[in-house]
Amino acid sequence: MRSFALVPCLLLAAATGCARPPARRPRETAPQTVETVAVISKTLKTTDQLPAQLLAYESVDIFPKVTGFVEEVRVDVGARVKKGQLLVRLSAPELVSQRAQAEAALHAAESQLSSAEAKLKSDEGTRARLEAASKTPGVVAENDVMVATQAAAADRGGVAASESQVKAAQDALRAVSQMEAYLKVEAPFSGVVSRRNLHPGALVGPASGQSGAQPILQIVDADRLRLVVPVPEAEVGAMTLGEQVPFVVPAFLGQTFSAPIARISQDVNVQTRTMHVELDVTNPNGKLAPGSFATVTWPVERTYPTLFVPTSAVATDQQRTFVIRVTGATAEWVTVQTGQSLKGEIEVVGALQAGDQVVKNATDSIRSGQRLKPTERTGSPAGADAK
Repeated sequence: MRSFALVPCLLLAAATGCARPPARRPRETAPQTVETVAVISKTLKTTDQLPAQLLAYESVDIFPKVTGFVEEVRVDVGARVKKGQLLVRLSAPELVSQRAQAEAALHAAESQLSSAEAKLKSDEGTRARLEAASKTPGVVAENDVMVATQAAAADRGGVAASESQVKAAQDALRAVSQMEAYLKVEAPFSGVVSRRNLHPGALVGPASGQSGAQPILQIVDADRLRLVVPVPEAEVGAMTLGEQVPFVVPAFLGQTFSAPIARISQDVNVQTRTMHVELDVTNPNGKLAPGSFATVTWPVERTYPTLFVPTSAVATDQQRTFVIRVTGATAEWVTVQTGQSLKGEIEVVGALQAGDQVVKNATDSIRSGQRLKPTERTGSPAGADAK
């Protein structure tokens, strides 16, 4: 009787032990709270500080046109020279013998020409007399007249050849005289002697020759300078010829100079991604020195409005640069390209519109499609330089 009474209890215990607890529903993750700001549209107008260098408007290394010895150097470093002023006097003894040879060749050619002209005159006279006598029958044979005519024609050819020899001798003498003139080295333009490398007694020659490896002097035009500015590719869009641009140099702390944009190369260097731009700097008192570095306050403008967001609103992962737009409390990654930065803001180009709400402090931990809880924006990202 006792064993039969235990059966219901065992069955109840087995049923109780095998029963599974009811499944729990997963808790929904609360939306992440983020601060958003509006995308704004404005026309960029700002400035950028760019490094630049002052160069002489004209600069030339002075080489002689002929090989010779330096007899005299009439200027030194820092001297101001005028165009055509004698700078260096050279000597070349071999030119003296070349002149003597050229003069002798000219005298010989002139003498030969005189002889040919005299012979031509004599033969022409003989021919004329024979022609006159041949008019009387039987006085002169016709063959004699023909021979005299041919002799005169040959003399004329000899005279022409002698004249060519005289001209060639004159050209040779003129060339030697020109070479002698090259022994006097003159200033090609007005400027300042910036370098002196050689002194009397040195053997010098043309730049292409072995003895011309080093120039005698260097002259620069310091009254007018070129301010060379490598402008980044992103800032070349709104340059205008004649626009005044301010700059400073370390030698004159606290002073600001300005110069107009004079030349734009219209060619971007593929290595530095910059464009060569030159400003013309007037320097009549020689205050600014060629070779000095300068800092240019370069104008950066757009002729059309662009979109801006805070710099912190742009994030980057390994594949792209993006902002996180919040639409209906849902995050959306929008791929963008960035442009100029301006006081905590940055230009962006992408599938955005002015007024779109984006996460102010974007990070790739906020995934696209994630639920967000945007807070009221704390202010517009508009900058003081906005137009």
